[in-house]
Amino acid sequence: MTMWKQARATLRRELTPGQSGRSSIHSWPADIDPKYAMRDCLLATTSPRTYSATAALSFNSRPRRKQSGLVIAFSLAACLVGNSVLAQAASGLDPSNHPVDQASKRGKSSDRAAKLPIHLIRQAIRPPAPAPAAGPGVPLEKRGSANGAAQTRPQKTIDPFQRYDNLREKGLWFPIPGPADTIGQDKGGVRSALADVGIGYIGWTQNSFASNQLPHAARSTIANQLYMGQNPTFASANFMIVTYDLSRFGIADGQIVVGAEQQYWTWDRPGPDRVGLNTLAYYQTFFDRTLELKLGYLRNQNEFTGTFFGGTGSNMSALFQAGMSTNAAPTPAANLKYNFDARLYNKVSVQRSISPDGTYAHITENPTGLKWSTANAGILLVEEAGYKSKAAPGVPDTWLRAGVGLNSSRYTNLADPKQQRESGNNFHYIAADRQLWQSDALGSPSRGIYGGFSVMGAPPERNRISRYYELRLYAKGPFDSRPSDLIALVATNTAWSKLAVDAALAKGQLAHRDSTAVTGTYIAHLAPGIYASVGLSYIHYPTSITHTPQTEHALNLLVSTLIFF
Repeated sequence: MTMWKQARATLRRELTPGQSGRSSIHSWPADIDPKYAMRDCLLATTSPRTYSATAALSFNSRPRRKQSGLVIAFSLAACLVGNSVLAQAASGLDPSNHPVDQASKRGKSSDRAAKLPIHLIRQAIRPPAPAPAAGPGVPLEKRGSANGAAQTRPQKTIDPFQRYDNLREKGLWFPIPGPADTIGQDKGGVRSALADVGIGYIGWTQNSFASNQLPHAARSTIANQLYMGQNPTFASANFMIVTYDLSRFGIADGQIVVGAEQQYWTWDRPGPDRVGLNTLAYYQTFFDRTLELKLGYLRNQNEFTGTFFGGTGSNMSALFQAGMSTNAAPTPAANLKYNFDARLYNKVSVQRSISPDGTYAHITENPTGLKWSTANAGILLVEEAGYKSKAAPGVPDTWLRAGVGLNSSRYTNLADPKQQRESGNNFHYIAADRQLWQSDALGSPSRGIYGGFSVMGAPPERNRISRYYELRLYAKGPFDSRPSDLIALVATNTAWSKLAVDAALAKGQLAHRDSTAVTGTYIAHLAPGIYASVGLSYIHYPTSITHTPQTEHALNLLVSTLIFF
């Protein structure tokens, strides 16, 4: 206000009648109170013709409260001299030059009423202070200052693909890449046209190859192959997911998801080949996203536990054998997640179990995935509690989770397969991942080195895998020139059911009680939507429970591609 008082005092000295000499402007009219003139002049300066100039000056004055007096004094002076002076000041006023009297040229006021002494302008108007410097990596926009010098201010970058975020599948523990990371993006405008009516889509194809590089790898016919890579093994899985946005009808985060999957294997033990349903789901949130509901035909491998992109994370076979649904074997389920806050959560599921005889038997009986149930399958209850914090500058990415599952399906007793099937199977798991070092905390905080582990278990009476352990060390964005690549080193140990091993030994077979593997993988992000990986995996006892002298070791070359469209 001190600045305003100084400017007002100067104006009063200039405008007071009766001074010696000729006054530059007339005195205040008798019916106008000077204290209200400020209000009226500010209103006048925001007319459509002068708004942009006033806004530009006001923006430059916001960083410092002390400049508010400058804006007020300037607005009053601009009001008195007309729009022409305001426009000049907005584009850069040179105090050494007198302003051009545009108002007098138009004949809208007298010379005495339209011109302001230059010394008054010098006192009332001073160049605003420079705007604060932008932070690292923030785009800058040049702006003209009052003294003609260039100024800068942060310019927010608009992501053209942000409009599609609400159309990505919701409820998963990992985000499927958005349209920006696809080979098609929005070429031809097809994606935009569908988004306008609430439809989103994502498709991808994953192709994998494995081959044992050790000599004397005991090659066999495909029918007698015992593990992936014993013969050169190729697999292909192809997906298409379509979503429809229900929030446009007032349903909080509402979404319908429909997906299909096709898979092909040269060795069908992990398969078999199929074309069928991948998901058919309804999603909605309640109480400001405190509750998340998802129900339909779900693949809970993408809803619980968490593995890592590119196949570098946990082998979930210990959970699949105990009934958890997979991409190739979706089952009816209802999932409910309660978010205590932005990090702490609890998630439960009531799911129709996959076949107690395994995924191969389930897909053989239900290849399309549309059947409500398969033989001997019951209900699987799953609960997971977790803490998940995303990476931020100085805050490492952290994910801790633990879960249990109870299955009412009727399983074969591995100690005596001839006995009647029994229900009451279960599983448990605990896993943790922590960012150990951030390589680019300010630019991309998720880049850096991570460490993690997983432990899974199930009763040996009904499950061939009784325990599974994993240690992993991986780096996201390992090189500045490759900020979206990934390097992983994973060590695993799979302990087989003691009852199943003892039964095999009793039959005179060669059997092992566990299998150990160490795998190194490099995943390269070659272009939008295109990933390729190469790895090498050493496996001690690559087969399940039984082996031959020629199948005790394997050194598999692993090559895969992943393409999103």
